[in-house]
Amino acid sequence: MYYKMIKRRIVSIIAALVFLFAVSGCASEEAEALGGKEDGYMRINAQKAKEMMESLEKFVLLDARTEEEFSEGHIPGAIVIPHDEVFERAEAEILEKDVPVFVYCRSGNRSRTASKALVELGYSEVYEFGGIIDWPYEIEQ
Repeated sequence: MYYKMIKRRIVSIIAALVFLFAVSGCASEEAEALGGKEDGYMRINAQKAKEMMESLEKFVLLDARTEEEFSEGHIPGAIVIPHDEVFERAEAEILEKDVPVFVYCRSGNRSRTASKALVELGYSEVYEFGGIIDWPYEIEQ
């Protein structure tokens, strides 16, 4: 009898743990799809960025790669400010600090650096969506 009681408790604990892991896994997937706040900016995927940009009247699309990379191909409507020039150029080229700014680069590393810099400069709606290599939509040259 004592053995059955212990066994029931162990099964209950295992079931509770499985439930918690399942719930936290779903929450993580949802947070990734919707974006997660990191260093003051939101990380989103390319699909969410496209969806958001299509629904907005006003936004800035920032390519954080070099001028040369930009000329080889970029997302239509983007402006280029290399990630290492954001502190020097952003305030002159992105005048409104409350307009959504969507940032990308080649693979996502430089766009994170640029997004952090924008937040430090006081931009309030910064969305980083990784790299152009993950952009499944139109690209222009």
